Amino acid sequence: MAKRRKGRPINGVLLLDKPYEMSSNHALQAVKRIYFAQKAGHTGALDPLATGMLPICLGEGTKFSQFLLDTDKTYQVTAKLGIRTTTSDADGDIVSEKPVNVSNAHLNDALNSFRGTTKQVPSMYSALKYQGQPLYKYAREGIEVPREARDITVFSLELLRFDHDEVELKIHVSKGTYIRTIVDDLGELLGCGAHVADLRRLAVGSYPIDKMVTLPELEALLEQANSAEITPSELLDPLLLPMQSAVEGMPAVYVDDMSANFLRHGNPVQAYKAPMDGSVQVYIGDDENDDSAEFIGVGVIDDDGQVAPKRIVVIEPNYT
Repeated sequence: MAKRRKGRPINGVLLLDKPYEMSSNHALQAVKRIYFAQKAGHTGALDPLATGMLPICLGEGTKFSQFLLDTDKTYQVTAKLGIRTTTSDADGDIVSEKPVNVSNAHLNDALNSFRGTTKQVPSMYSALKYQGQPLYKYAREGIEVPREARDITVFSLELLRFDHDEVELKIHVSKGTYIRTIVDDLGELLGCGAHVADLRRLAVGSYPIDKMVTLPELEALLEQANSAEITPSELLDPLLLPMQSAVEGMPAVYVDDMSANFLRHGNPVQAYKAPMDGSVQVYIGDDENDDSAEFIGVGVIDDDGQVAPKRIVVIEPNYT
C-alpha cells in the first residue's frame, strides 16, 4: 500500500509578497508549512535581496508552474551609479568606483538601447546551469564559464526617478531577462558602472498586485484560527487563486466526462472548436458559459488535431 503523503491535498496559487533577505525556497517552505500542504513549488526564484511577487503553487497547481516561469514579468529597480560589483547587486564585492557625470539626455539615450528585442548574456551569478551546475556555483569559485547570448524583450521601460547617482526604473520584460545584467550594462553605457540597490517584482503575467499577501499576514491568520479554535483552512484557503489562473489567456476546450476519463488515462480526444495547434486549457462542461465547468488541466493539439493530455490534475479528497 502506498504511503500516505503528509499534509493537505490543497490546490491553488498563492501570490506571496516575498520579504527582503529571504531566499525563495525559504519562503516556499514557510507557505507550505502554514497551509500544511502536501506539495508546493514556486515559479521562478527571486534573489534574497529582491522583494515582491512570488507565485507559490500548491498541490496539483505545481503542474502548471512552468507556464508561469515562461510568462513576462514587471519589476521596479533602483540602480546605484558609480559603483560596479561582482554580482551586480549590493551583495557583491566592489569591482570599480567612478565619478558620475551623466546628463538626462545621455541617460535617456542609454535607456532607449534596451527597449525592444536585444541579446543578453546571462550573469555568472544566475541559476542557469552549465554542465549540470548553476552558474553562481562556478562564480563563487572564481570560475568563468561560457554563456550564450539569448534573445530578450523589454516591452516597456519607464524612468521613474533620476537623482544624480540613483536611477529608478519600472521595466516590463520577457521570460529569462536578468535585471541585474540590464543595470550592469546600463552602468557600462554611462561610463560609470552601476549595480542594483533595490529590486521589487511588481507582477508575474497578469496576476494582480493587490492579491499579494505577506508571510506575517499568513502567520496572523493561522494564529487567529488557532485562537478561535476554527480550522485554519477557513481563513487561509480563500486567499488562493484557482490553478487555471496560471494558464490564463490560453485557449480553452470543453469535453464530456467520458473524454475526460480518456485524457486522465493518457489518451487523446476530439474536442469541439479546438484550435489548430498549441496548448489548451481543458474543462469538463458544455462551453465558456457553463458556470459549473471543471478545470482538469492542460492539453496539446497533436498531429491528428486531437487534444492530447499534457498536464492533467488528479483531485484528492481534502479532509480539513
